[in-house]
Amino acid sequence: MKVVLFCGGMGLRAREVSQRVPKPMIPIGGCPLLLHIMRYYAHYGHRDFILCLGYQGQLIKEFFLNYREALLHDFVLERGGTVELQRRELDEWRIAFVDTGLRSNIGERLKAVQRHLAGEEMFLANYADGLSDAPLPELVENLRASGKTGSFLAVKPTSSFHVVSFAGDRVKAIEPFAHTGLWINGGFFAFRQEIFAYMGPGEELVEQPFNRLIADNELVAYRYGGFWAAMDTLKDHLNLEALCEAGQPPWAVWAQTSRPAEEPRREIVWDRSSHAAI
Repeated sequence: MKVVLFCGGMGLRAREVSQRVPKPMIPIGGCPLLLHIMRYYAHYGHRDFILCLGYQGQLIKEFFLNYREALLHDFVLERGGTVELQRRELDEWRIAFVDTGLRSNIGERLKAVQRHLAGEEMFLANYADGLSDAPLPELVENLRASGKTGSFLAVKPTSSFHVVSFAGDRVKAIEPFAHTGLWINGGFFAFRQEIFAYMGPGEELVEQPFNRLIADNELVAYRYGGFWAAMDTLKDHLNLEALCEAGQPPWAVWAQTSRPAEEPRREIVWDRSSHAAI
């Protein structure tokens, strides 16, 4: 199954670290965020990638054109200078690099690579700015079994923000985000080809098209209560770096032998006014 990765955004919320490189190339544990995400999909057997490039896309191309696995994996240097890699991964990967525009939104980027998805009954997509150990096969099966057009990962992020509710002009309540029971779009998607029929020119993916899917009862979600983290700010980057430094990072499913328990899945009702899953 092909995997579309949206790598073209300008990463404005992470400008402290993304001015030099595009956000997907920001290193975590010495390895670009993008490579962590690709390893996640490759672990589950999905090794055919389509990279939607935009802002500083040439740096992503240069990284893979000059990729030296020995710098990221263990190796044995034998007499005569022969390098014996202890692990290889790109040999089994296929990567399409597609310029989808400097200022295109996610919907426009997906439409720009539609031709690369011809003949695919289903495909996967990802914002390429977050990490998770969610069980990908269950997300895919959630869509397959439902017979719907689209599915996404719904998560409960750790947040220091407080949610305020009102009764007229009066403050009714204020509580930590974690106590509200709200779920958000985690940026991991599975689609059927029919998704393109729901997309209009210039539209953002998770606004008009998703609301059309909801109106036709063609959108489902997989709820996951395990690890998920977005990398939007310098603080997010530092937190992910700390997890790497502490040992085996939770999103590195390719290096794990056991998985945390997850919450049962169910279909999600979409709140049109707030674009939040409830």
